[in-house]
Amino acid sequence: MSEPHTGDIEIRVRYAETDRMGLLHHANYLVYFEQARTELLRGSGMTYLDMENQGFMLVLTKIEVKYKRPAKYDDVLIIRTTVARTTPVRIEHSYQVLRGTELLAEGSSTLACVDREGKLQSLPEWFLKMSGVI
Repeated sequence: MSEPHTGDIEIRVRYAETDRMGLLHHANYLVYFEQARTELLRGSGMTYLDMENQGFMLVLTKIEVKYKRPAKYDDVLIIRTTVARTTPVRIEHSYQVLRGTELLAEGSSTLACVDREGKLQSLPEWFLKMSGVI
């Protein structure tokens, strides 16, 4: 794949996701990242459920968030997700959390592909072709 695979989703910060100061609780950024990478895969014509039904499980092995500015209750955020790197067994994503053009947070994650017993295995061939690995 010559161009990085990127997608945006829009999320409105709900009251239940905020702390006493009305700011988006730090842990919810991870939930937003998961939602964004799930939708990125769905946009490619496959879902996590499809992969799991085929025996390919994706487990989180690393996640990082750098907070720059707070998001607040009722803000409309764009979560921009990019497949930064793919190997035969891992997928690395990068994330940007934006309010309009303002960057609020950046992040990254690494997912490993395992079988139903939790043993490392190669990603499905269709995914590796789509990612330009093969």
